[in-house]
Amino acid sequence: MKKTSPLLFLFILAAFSSFADSLTIKTDSIKPNPFASKEANVYVFDVKEEIGPSVWRKMEKAFALAEELKVDLILLHMNTYGGAVVQADSMRTKILHSQIPVYVFIDNNAASAGALIAISCDSIYMRSGANIGAATVVNQTGEVLPDKYQSYMRSTMRSTAEAKGRNPNIAEAMVDPSIYIEGIIDSGKVLTFTAKEAMQHGFCEGMGENIDEVLKLAKIANYKITRFEPTTMDNIIGWLINPAISGILIMIIIGGIYFELQTPGIGFPSIAAIVAALLYFAPLYLEGLAANWEILVFFVGLILLAIEIFAIPGFGVTGISGIILIVSSLILSLVGNIGFDFNPVSAANITEAVLIVFSSLLIGMVLSIILGFKFLNSNFFSRLALNTVQEGNAAVDVVAGKNLIGKTGTAFTDLRPAGKILLDGEVYDATALTGYIIKGETVKVLKFETSQVVVVKA
Repeated sequence: MKKTSPLLFLFILAAFSSFADSLTIKTDSIKPNPFASKEANVYVFDVKEEIGPSVWRKMEKAFALAEELKVDLILLHMNTYGGAVVQADSMRTKILHSQIPVYVFIDNNAASAGALIAISCDSIYMRSGANIGAATVVNQTGEVLPDKYQSYMRSTMRSTAEAKGRNPNIAEAMVDPSIYIEGIIDSGKVLTFTAKEAMQHGFCEGMGENIDEVLKLAKIANYKITRFEPTTMDNIIGWLINPAISGILIMIIIGGIYFELQTPGIGFPSIAAIVAALLYFAPLYLEGLAANWEILVFFVGLILLAIEIFAIPGFGVTGISGIILIVSSLILSLVGNIGFDFNPVSAANITEAVLIVFSSLLIGMVLSIILGFKFLNSNFFSRLALNTVQEGNAAVDVVAGKNLIGKTGTAFTDLRPAGKILLDGEVYDATALTGYIIKGETVKVLKFETSQVVVVKA
């Protein structure tokens, strides 16, 4: 009988040991099902609107409630064509940092910003006929933005896919049409997956027609579903912080200020501007965007502007400072800076805020001038105001019953442009025809209209 070689015995032993180790590694790599032996508390949050401040606000609240309830799983029920990159990135970050597993059920569409949010989830499930992809950054008209925006989105999609163990090249191809992946996408086309294609390439764990089927695919047999239900106040706040509504409120603020400057005293324009300012700042304050000092800056700006108009002749440093403070506060209230620390704020967020405020200011001023001109020349205004001009030889019996036309007196108060004059020992309401008239200066009465005398410097 031949003896076994010691070297051959050692080789066989080493091979068996290596084989045993490989089996152990494979066994250890199998993840146990955490929901196999207990009822899973599933928290469902709908993402079925344009991605923007409203849905981001509700998502923050939903995740906070989910943590309080100590749920086992958060399920995003998604059907969106995308939206703002700023809020999409915030939602992505929230999901990546969540201590609770987050799954997504794409119930038709996860386009653009929706694709980024979906890829950040731990597991993706899709309904047959659903799509995911097409994440190129575009403006509101659908025009593709410059490459610096695409570069940021490409990097964000890659890093998100890497964080969840998905192919980063595929994620990047959903943004960049120049990327070619053999057998998946031709160069010159932005990648969008169907449900079957997403499953084939690791961007979908399963296909189901409803939430119940999705949970079964996720091996969750015993579960209780709790849905996030936004309150009426949530919906109102979400509506008010929409960029379009914020822009309209800014236009009302500017229009109110403009019209109030044309008519002395506190009237409807002032009330409209104050209400618009409250509706603008209040939801932003509740959302943590508008800080106390930013709101204070706005009102300081209004005070400086009022001082410039009603107390200081001409228009100078005080008025310009007021305008700068007002515009700055409107912009700062839209971004998530912490004091003067802008590190948490992306360039896209600042750009969006600046565009909203300045475009609204421009449109507001133009509309105010146009509407003001039309109103003053309308039949409605003529019924409200006395437009008849008294001739010089006619008796004008307003207070003393004397003929005031052509007489001279002194400014009893500053006229900016409205004020009072002292004439023949009597005080009359007056309006300066042009410019400002300082208290004590000599004035001459030119005419009488709308229950006031109209004067110029003598």
